[in-house]
Amino acid sequence: MKNKITLKELAKLLNVSVSTVSKALHDSPEISPKTVERVKELAKLHKYRPNPVAVNLKSSKSGTIGVIIPNIANTFFANVLSGIEARAQKAGLQVITYISNESLAREQQITEMLTSGFVDGVLIAISEETQRKKEYEHLFNLVDYDIPVVLYDRVNLDLPVDKIGIDDEHSFEDATRLLQSRGIKKIGIATSIHHLGVGKLRITGYRNALKDEKDFYIANSSRPDTLREKTKKLLVDDKVEAILCSDFESTMLVYRMAYENKIKIPDDLKVIGFINGDVARYLTPSISYVEQFPGEIGEEAVELLVDRIENRVAGKLPINKTIRTKLIHMESTEF
Repeated sequence: MKNKITLKELAKLLNVSVSTVSKALHDSPEISPKTVERVKELAKLHKYRPNPVAVNLKSSKSGTIGVIIPNIANTFFANVLSGIEARAQKAGLQVITYISNESLAREQQITEMLTSGFVDGVLIAISEETQRKKEYEHLFNLVDYDIPVVLYDRVNLDLPVDKIGIDDEHSFEDATRLLQSRGIKKIGIATSIHHLGVGKLRITGYRNALKDEKDFYIANSSRPDTLREKTKKLLVDDKVEAILCSDFESTMLVYRMAYENKIKIPDDLKVIGFINGDVARYLTPSISYVEQFPGEIGEEAVELLVDRIENRVAGKLPINKTIRTKLIHMESTEF
């Protein structure tokens, strides 16, 4: 039966975030005792009933976990899934995989199904549309149903669950400083994911390393034609000496635009991309890239989830794990 009031409605009445309400209902030490009391009093007043399914299913386990992938065409997520499958198999777990296709509506539909209790836990990388619209109530509902949840890769969300991602900010800060140490001054960044949490962090890392704000050169758009125009400006008009590409699309576009405008890599332009190593090695010249270790992310995400399912970390605050990236030098950054 539907709750008389939702988490979102409770939050609105209390003038606090949905995250605060969820944490308060679960007695999180992050929330002050006074706020916890206010939340619980209002929840009781409105006969709020959390976990209607979990109450009946908590003692039984299905041996199955749900995995939500935003984009299976992205080789990064395909490799994360391989790591998930490998570790789940060792743990004796079955994996049911769902693809949100970067859609908020599809993600909401999937999480609604998962609250029926046929999975023991959920691994999720949040869809692009969900982040853009900032609509997260369906994710808080998973927590409200006492379903263990682990966010992977796209973890820039104040949800009281375990998370695992890479050091996005430091990866581009370190790459920028490395280029600067080799005497390169005009360094730009190209990105089609500037609106996503990971994209913002990579831009921040690049910006942190700049010595002056006037040295900030960016080509950013999720629209291919616009990104193409802006990238051409960086390469042809601004004549950057090096460019950091935050995702596969921007990396491929930079290579194409350099070719079309007779810009030689690495003689005229150094390039570092967020791209799969198997692809980077076979391009000419080969692309220096940030190794994200997606298989390891998948395996460790399952480790975190299994610990929650088995109550090995019961009562502990959410765990945030960070995988260190590694810059792999190929021909595109030869000096």
